[in-house]
Amino acid sequence: MAPWRRGHREHQEHREHRQHRQHRQHRSAGCRRRERGALARRRRAPRKNGTIPAIVFDGGSHMAGNAKGRAKGRGKQSRSGYDTVALVLQGGGALGSYQAGVYQGMHEGGLQPDWVAGISIGAINAAIIAGSPPDERVERLRGFWESICRPYGYGALPWGDLLAGLMQGAPGGSYAYGSPDVNSRLAASYALLYGQPGFFQPRPFPPFWPQGNGPAGASYYDTAPLEKTLNTYVDFDLLNLGDVRASFGAVNVRTGNFAYFDSNKITLTARHVMASGALPPGFPAVEIDGEYYWDGGVVSNTPLYYVLSPHPTWDTLALQVDLWPARGPLPDTMEKVMERLKDIQYSSRTRLVTDTLQRNLGLRRDMQRLLSLLPEKQRNAPELAHIREAASTPVINVINLIYQSKNYERHSKDYEFGTEAMREHWQSGLADIRATLARPGVLDRPNGGSGFVTHDIHRG
Repeated sequence: MAPWRRGHREHQEHREHRQHRQHRQHRSAGCRRRERGALARRRRAPRKNGTIPAIVFDGGSHMAGNAKGRAKGRGKQSRSGYDTVALVLQGGGALGSYQAGVYQGMHEGGLQPDWVAGISIGAINAAIIAGSPPDERVERLRGFWESICRPYGYGALPWGDLLAGLMQGAPGGSYAYGSPDVNSRLAASYALLYGQPGFFQPRPFPPFWPQGNGPAGASYYDTAPLEKTLNTYVDFDLLNLGDVRASFGAVNVRTGNFAYFDSNKITLTARHVMASGALPPGFPAVEIDGEYYWDGGVVSNTPLYYVLSPHPTWDTLALQVDLWPARGPLPDTMEKVMERLKDIQYSSRTRLVTDTLQRNLGLRRDMQRLLSLLPEKQRNAPELAHIREAASTPVINVINLIYQSKNYERHSKDYEFGTEAMREHWQSGLADIRATLARPGVLDRPNGGSGFVTHDIHRG
């Protein structure tokens, strides 16, 4: 039996807390914070085998209460020096193992998020992280990615490593059997024809034929296998406990409005994760409480604004992990045009979000200066309470990590679920986060008047 199944001691604790979840919802925010603190202390206690689990920051306490409770003030700062450590994950299909590599590097560096937010494949990674004990998150991420990918080229053959060594230097170059270019083409073709194990499978009849399944049948592929896979790798009892906040972005098909499924507000299931990744026309809309939802990337492919826009905001360290670069070379072939189009279409527009936020923080500082010019009695008048609240100026540090496309990748890179490519993406994410965390002062709170800073190792 896998080590993360229900017999695990920590999972028993989570189930006990889960049984009292409805009762706790009616308690005060202070009581819920004390409960979470006690649970965090139990997690840090040595286990029977003498090992100590990875540190869980206590910064999530400020997230625990409802909107009214959060408005009363910020919570206790985490060991990172921020109120919130958020991991923000973009959608991007097969490229998503890059995000798993980033999380592995964070785990190695002792940097644990207390809020994970994702869209599409980012929502799947976020669910696995939030729905796993800290010391099992990397293992479960790897298990998920290894289970949905297939080996190609020499990796799919008996004694593949030996054959690859013998054929090294053989004529054919990038078009030789076993080369990354050929493997990527095979992976894309196989995904289109046969789907991916534990993820999606082609429908037996073309979707243009009437099938009587309504919106749930209007797609090329069926994503029913994904629900079973998610329930294997995600403990939704633990995810809904609230120690790590989870948010998944989707779009309402009927209204066109963007929606976030947030563990602070509702009880999340595998269906909410699937809704966030229901990219049409490949995948079907997913029904949630009578409404149908598509992939959040149809409207916006990043939850960064959602994470940074709560009011009043908290001092936040946000790690934004993008899978589509906004910048890129001018394409000179139709295949490169199609790839560049996807890059631009699904890039996070992170710079727009951060520039807008920086301007808003500047306006808040101006409001503070105006309030300071008023006599104390007028400044503290009840009718100015909303203005005083809007004038709050937190510090925000955004670390942006962007997957860098390989020269052999094409427009199909987001559905090339080859094991070799998946592992390469993972290692790229791990290398990027290690290089980022090695930079002096990258996690420091912003100094100076702006209270805002961004980092990107690929832009200097």
